[in-house]
Amino acid sequence: WKMATLTLPGEWIKNWEKSGKHEPKQSHLSLGLFRFQELREDMPSILADVFSILDLETSALEEKNKRDHYTQLVGACLVKAILKERLDPETLESLGLIKQAHQFNQKIVKIKTKLFYKQQKFNLLREENEGYAKLIAELGQDLSGNITSHIVLESIKSLIGCFNLDPNRVLDIILEVYESRSDQDEFFLALIKSYMCEPLTLCHILGFKFKFYQEPNEETPKSLYHIAAALLHSNLIELEDLYVHLMPLDAAIIEEHKRDISEAKQIARKLVMVVLPSEKSEDKEKDKEKEEEKNDKPPDNQKLGLLEALLRIGDWHHAQSIMDQMPSFYATSHKAIALALCQLVHLTVEPLYRRAGVPKGARGCVIHPLRSKRAPRPAESFEDLRRDTFRMLCYLGPHLSHDPILFAKIVRLGKAFMKEYQSDNRPEDTLLSCFLSVADQVLLPSLSLMECNACMSEELWGLFKLFPYHHRYRLYGQWKNETYSSHPLLVKVKAQTVDRNVKQSGRQIGKLSHSNPTILFDYMLSQIQWYDNLIVPVVDSLKYLTSLNYDVLAYCIIEALANPEKEKMKHDDTTISSWLQSLASLCGAVFRKYPIELAGLLQYVTNQLKAGKSFDLLILKEVVQKMAGIEITDEMTSEQLEAMTGGEQLKAEGGYFGQIRNTKKSSQRLKEALLDHELALPLCLLMAQQRNGVVFLEGGEKHLKLVGHLYDQCHDTLVQFGGFLASNLSTEDYIKRVPSIDILCNQFHTPHDAAFFLSRPMYAHQILSKYDELKKAEKGNRQQQKVHKYVAACEQVMTPVHEAVVSLHPARVWDDLRPQFYATFWSLTMYDLAVPHAAYEREVNKLKAQIKQIEENPEIPMNKKKKEKERCTALQEKLQEEEKKQLEHVQRVLHRLKLEKDNWLLAKSTKNETITKFLQLCLFPRCIFSSIDAVYCARFVELVHQQKTPNFCTLLCYDRVFSAIIYTVASCTENESHRYGRFLCCMLETVTRWHSDRAIYEKECANYPGFLTIFRATGFDGGNKADQLDYENFRHVVHKWHYMLTKASVHCLETGDYTHIRNILIVLTKILPCYPKVLNLGQALECRVHKICLEEKDKRPDLYALAMGYSGRLKSQKVHMVPENEFHHKEQPARSTTPASQQNGPGSTGKPATITSKTEEGTSEDGDRGKDKSQGTTKPVNKANSAAAKVTTSNGNGALNSTKAVKERDDKEKSGKEKKEKKEKTPGSTPEAKAENRREKQRDERAGKEERVVREGKEKTPKADREKVKPEEKSGKDDKTKAGNGEPMEPSRERDAIKEAKSKEKGDRSAVAGSLKSPGPRSESAESERGKKPFQLC
Repeated sequence: WKMATLTLPGEWIKNWEKSGKHEPKQSHLSLGLFRFQELREDMPSILADVFSILDLETSALEEKNKRDHYTQLVGACLVKAILKERLDPETLESLGLIKQAHQFNQKIVKIKTKLFYKQQKFNLLREENEGYAKLIAELGQDLSGNITSHIVLESIKSLIGCFNLDPNRVLDIILEVYESRSDQDEFFLALIKSYMCEPLTLCHILGFKFKFYQEPNEETPKSLYHIAAALLHSNLIELEDLYVHLMPLDAAIIEEHKRDISEAKQIARKLVMVVLPSEKSEDKEKDKEKEEEKNDKPPDNQKLGLLEALLRIGDWHHAQSIMDQMPSFYATSHKAIALALCQLVHLTVEPLYRRAGVPKGARGCVIHPLRSKRAPRPAESFEDLRRDTFRMLCYLGPHLSHDPILFAKIVRLGKAFMKEYQSDNRPEDTLLSCFLSVADQVLLPSLSLMECNACMSEELWGLFKLFPYHHRYRLYGQWKNETYSSHPLLVKVKAQTVDRNVKQSGRQIGKLSHSNPTILFDYMLSQIQWYDNLIVPVVDSLKYLTSLNYDVLAYCIIEALANPEKEKMKHDDTTISSWLQSLASLCGAVFRKYPIELAGLLQYVTNQLKAGKSFDLLILKEVVQKMAGIEITDEMTSEQLEAMTGGEQLKAEGGYFGQIRNTKKSSQRLKEALLDHELALPLCLLMAQQRNGVVFLEGGEKHLKLVGHLYDQCHDTLVQFGGFLASNLSTEDYIKRVPSIDILCNQFHTPHDAAFFLSRPMYAHQILSKYDELKKAEKGNRQQQKVHKYVAACEQVMTPVHEAVVSLHPARVWDDLRPQFYATFWSLTMYDLAVPHAAYEREVNKLKAQIKQIEENPEIPMNKKKKEKERCTALQEKLQEEEKKQLEHVQRVLHRLKLEKDNWLLAKSTKNETITKFLQLCLFPRCIFSSIDAVYCARFVELVHQQKTPNFCTLLCYDRVFSAIIYTVASCTENESHRYGRFLCCMLETVTRWHSDRAIYEKECANYPGFLTIFRATGFDGGNKADQLDYENFRHVVHKWHYMLTKASVHCLETGDYTHIRNILIVLTKILPCYPKVLNLGQALECRVHKICLEEKDKRPDLYALAMGYSGRLKSQKVHMVPENEFHHKEQPARSTTPASQQNGPGSTGKPATITSKTEEGTSEDGDRGKDKSQGTTKPVNKANSAAAKVTTSNGNGALNSTKAVKERDDKEKSGKEKKEKKEKTPGSTPEAKAENRREKQRDERAGKEERVVREGKEKTPKADREKVKPEEKSGKDDKTKAGNGEPMEPSRERDAIKEAKSKEKGDRSAVAGSLKSPGPRSESAESERGKKPFQLC
């Protein structure tokens, strides 16, 4: 109202109040509103707003008078134009301001369309052609002068103002000109930066340009990508703003990548599926067509185009951001992008490569750096590579294959780093891990995509060989098992490699292996495991491989060997699987022929042994055999075995089945691998420990045959490997690595035989070294001086060994054996004991014959003839020199043994105890160690005898060896049986030589302490023949040994046990040259072996083959067998009762009691009793000329012979023997009749004497008849107990035993030739011999 008082006259207001506030007149309202509008300039607009609000309110009221008042009020308003803008058309129509509201609305729409939507100008060049023409001329002028972006910008502003040009259109034209002049980046980027005020506007204009090229059949020009990349690089636009304008969408890219992977896998499945050739070719053609179509019309991916442009200008930051939006390796799978990224890496590594990577003599191609200051900084050191280079390489992945030069650069940088790394001896750091990652993710996958690039493979090996083998093998494992599934291209390559491998030649296999060795070798090894006849051609075809391929092959072989899905045993669980044998053969052939690193394979075998698994020793055995030429076989001929006892040259020429040629390099590689990785001693110790582990730890549930095979394999490999080390390692290397014998046995728990086997070469080396030192210190040429120096050297070297071996056994052992004797036995070899003159002569004669053949062959050229003759002559001289050297060595050793022998054995215990410990601790463990050791043991026993060693009973030693072979044979493995048989054969050879001729026996056995029948406390008196076993009694003893061998053999053959039968057949085959010599024993064996052949023909083929082989050879030996009476005289006249000092041996005509130990006699009794029981008869043995003597045959049936025939034969033999023995008897002998009467008297007195033996426990009662078995066994046990305790037998015991044996012999004379009964001991004659201590073998 205050405002109203200012506008309306006061009189009017007073009158209005007096009249009761009636409605004012229109004229008054018009006047008031007019004056009210004059108050302010915007008052009409305010009133219009008020009227507009009132219009809305009054139109909603139901009272019409208020609406009428509103209409009157508005009608009084003089400003009609403003009201038309603010009020609704319906109100305006009611006020009369417009005619029709509908028409008014249509008119408004038309006006607005004309004002806001109808374009008067279209920013077309023709609309302002002069202005735009001047703009283009301004932008396109020569910029080489002093023209700057600032000057041009001022001209552009003038043109815009003068010709009214649209600024956005001007910016668009600037970008167009920039596209056509993309080399002027610096100018245009500065111009746009100063011209533009809103980055989003520029981004929209660029987006519009990209959108234009998203139409079908349109291709985005590279210039557009370039300017977009330049603008991004200069930060004039943001990547996020531009990225949304680019096609295709990220989801489409991911979908495409998944589709590519599925297609690649489908192709791979098709390639490995077995399909018909026609279908396969059709599918290939279709796939080829699809590939061609795809390559002809590649999709226009603007994101990849921009990425390439960014890489070209060095904008790694934005390029990395784009690649992160895509699947792995999707961007770099396009060759252009991969090459662009490779170029960027080139620029980054160039300074470092020039400093550290360029090979000597290479110049290389100079690469100019990018002009952009924002590009990645070049690497000046290896540490700088971590900044960007490694990341770039990881984005490249397998597509580094597009740039082999960059591949080589990276590899060379890696080599330079590794050399620097190794020289500094730094611990593993991040840089090494980075290089390993690059090798895993980039280098190896890229090699897979390269086409047969052998140079790159060799270059890569230059780097890989600097890595430890476990790093390399881990890389190969990733490459083989994971890399090929990371990218569609690699999936296809893997399938194609396998597909192309069918029936390829060696060169083509080599080409395939250059790029994808893991896939190729995996396929080849799978085929070799099935078809072992492929080994030879495959090994030959591998000569085209590169060094890297050979290393990968080693890894693939190890992986195949360690495959947990494959069983290393056949289904019958008795033999090693054929696939493992095939791989082992391949290992040996490949590693020998090609320079492949052995560390991984050797470490694998070592790890398997640590884990208690001995199957893989087969690989080591093959590798050593092929690479070093050292064969381990128990099938060696006697000539080969003889050659093996000589020097190294003789071994190489005549000791092996195959000629050892060209193994120097391969054996050197094997030696270096073992020494570099410190595996020589660990392998030996693990193999030595694993021998028992095979039986007690590993062989719990395995078949006995397989356990034996694994044990033999472990043992043979140990012998082979130890032989390799002894012959190839230098003295210093060997001594440095092999600890002392007590440490080997006590600390490393090495079995004693293996410990001495390893230490033996060390002792020989040390003795020779010390001997050389002594010779140089005191010069003397006399042979005697040299021998004394050698003995002194031996004492210095072996004295610590004598002290060390004491801890190996309990103290009571050394009561019988001296440590010196024990160490001497284990430290010597056949090379020390004898010179194989025949073997040397044989090889020399071969060389002479070879020279003669060369001279007589006219086809050989003269120069080659000369060369071959020189070679043979040099070899001949080497052999002769070696023989001379060995002869001198053997003489020195024998002299040393002659000096030592008196201190070898002590007389603290009985002879039996001494021999038992010698057999238990020395002879038996070593005779089954190797074939040469078997020969050595036999020769050592003979040598100890020849040296006249005090307290060593040769007879007892041989008796124990031949009389108790059942348990030894039963406990041997197959190979040990071969060695044990060879040992028995050598022992029998010596015995047979002594048995064959009295002169030889008198020369080599008479007057030797080993054949004493009585030991005196004062020692051996060589002049007393009464204490010696005479020749004829020795023949009886030999027959007894043959009988015991036959009995044991028949027992083993009759058990039915596989191991017993197999082992005894092997032993019998080995001793065939010396046994059987007696016809009846040979016939018994022949029948039993024939029965084995019949029984095992369809059950156990291997036993059948062994039995058939032995049977045939046994038949061929029949011509050399003799009847028993020719082998030994079964009867001799009894000796007279002369004083003990004049007796010629401990008995007369029968078999002496000296040949049968108590244990053996008990066994014999049990066996004979069993046979008698099976035949259902019991006949006394002491009855003379039995009516039907029992003949034990192979099938266990008895055969009866007539008494008359037996008597006639015995009478003839008796008369012949009487004539012969009368000539040989001493003057004091008695007639035959007197001896016979004495024997009859002894039979009558037997019962009383046997009672006395049971009561006193001092006599040995032989078997008299079958009804007295139990008393005899009891007596045998009592005597055995006493003998075991070392108690000497009384003289009466010897005398009574011999008397009873004579009575038994009388009854046995009627036995037929085929009988297997043990011949009885002969009698003693005089009571005056009570004071003499008899000879005993028990």
